[in-house]
Amino acid sequence: MDYDIDKAAEFALALMYLTFHDQSEFDTSCRAWKGIDFEVMDYLYQQGLIDDPVNKNKSVVVTPEGVSKAEALFETLLMNSTQKNQ
Repeated sequence: MDYDIDKAAEFALALMYLTFHDQSEFDTSCRAWKGIDFEVMDYLYQQGLIDDPVNKNKSVVVTPEGVSKAEALFETLLMNSTQKNQ
């Protein structure tokens, strides 16, 4: 299937925001479930937004840059317009 990997990665990162866990007040990285297409996960890794997804864990570490970008993309792509203004 031919698709825009940049757009797919943006939507994937925004959706991963919903599954963030293990965040610490001392560390700006966190973990997210990695039920996303392998090609997209590799792309996010190459962009420095997540750590290497190739492991036996069911979650992946999202870098501090990835956390910031995921939050911004989530607000832009998935928030209701009424919630954005609150």
